[in-house]
Amino acid sequence: MKELQSFAWYAARVAPHLPKKAFQPAPERLWGGLAYLIVVVSGILTISLTDFNIWINSIIAIVLGTSFAAMGFLGHEILHGTVVRKAWLRELTGGIAFFPLSVGPKLWIKWHNVTHHRHTQDEENDPDAWPTVERFSKAKVFKPFYQLPFSVRGCLEMAFLAITFTIHSSRMFKRFIKEFQQEKRPSVWFQLLFPWTVWISLLVLIGPLKWTFAFLIPLLIGNFIVMAYIATNHRLNPLVPVNDPLANSLTVTVPKWVDVLHFNFSYHTEHHLFPGMSSKYYPLVKAEIKKQWPERYHEMPMTQALAALYKTPRLYSGETQTELVDPSAGETYGTLGHGLNPADIKPKEEGSVLLSEKNVKLNERLMK
Repeated sequence: MKELQSFAWYAARVAPHLPKKAFQPAPERLWGGLAYLIVVVSGILTISLTDFNIWINSIIAIVLGTSFAAMGFLGHEILHGTVVRKAWLRELTGGIAFFPLSVGPKLWIKWHNVTHHRHTQDEENDPDAWPTVERFSKAKVFKPFYQLPFSVRGCLEMAFLAITFTIHSSRMFKRFIKEFQQEKRPSVWFQLLFPWTVWISLLVLIGPLKWTFAFLIPLLIGNFIVMAYIATNHRLNPLVPVNDPLANSLTVTVPKWVDVLHFNFSYHTEHHLFPGMSSKYYPLVKAEIKKQWPERYHEMPMTQALAALYKTPRLYSGETQTELVDPSAGETYGTLGHGLNPADIKPKEEGSVLLSEKNVKLNERLMK
């Protein structure tokens, strides 16, 4: 089977093989959230009210950072309606879970649930999709980045994961705030400003040194963990004209204990098939997908996926949208399902010739 299919097409063929309880909310997931909330509050109070040395505070900051990320993963699940169904309770618990990352639930639902899931890997409509060379050539502010050596760009891209989620969520607020009805905008603004008011107030109360360990370092760690998953979810996959989760999504594998701590966030192809299903049942979905379409399913270890991100550029060819382009070197790389071998990543020889012959003027404009 080579043609693309919608997520509904796959879901209709997988759903009959799943237990009925898989389609019910899983409120017991909130106990995990409560545990993380206690850890976060306790950690911040410990740093704020004591004078431990830098090493103890660093350990606490690491625990806080991993907890920030895990709460975000649970918030993602809650706001998909898989934990509690009542709208007000879903928004309250989801807002608490996303509080450390300072993302409001209304914005997240609009940005992620409604837009990203509906238009996954559509260059024009997916707010999380990376652009083609043609579209990127119009963004002058980023052009100097592609004049850097490839290895330097790879290192910077990995380092930027520590700030990307916070920056991107700010961009999403700017993009979507005008799409909310006028009467709902004040609550969206409140959900943005309230967390930051709390964190800035904490800075004033405990001072910059303690605040660095209580919030700043944990935020950077939380960003990196969250973006390590998000960056591998789709960025090695092609842009697609049909929202086909087996073509546009990647499931990464991590140790079982990490899946427990991160609420099975690694199962991303499964999530795009059944976004309204608790991730606790995604191993069952994965088994059925691999049974029916083993040749189309993409998965790899998290470490290998991150290494593949480091070794490939992040711009798509506008001609095929199935190749990744490095405009500075004039080279193209395959994507998953289109020639990318994660175990042996190298440029495509025929892609390099095609790029040099057909896109010379575009690349020259991009690199000026």
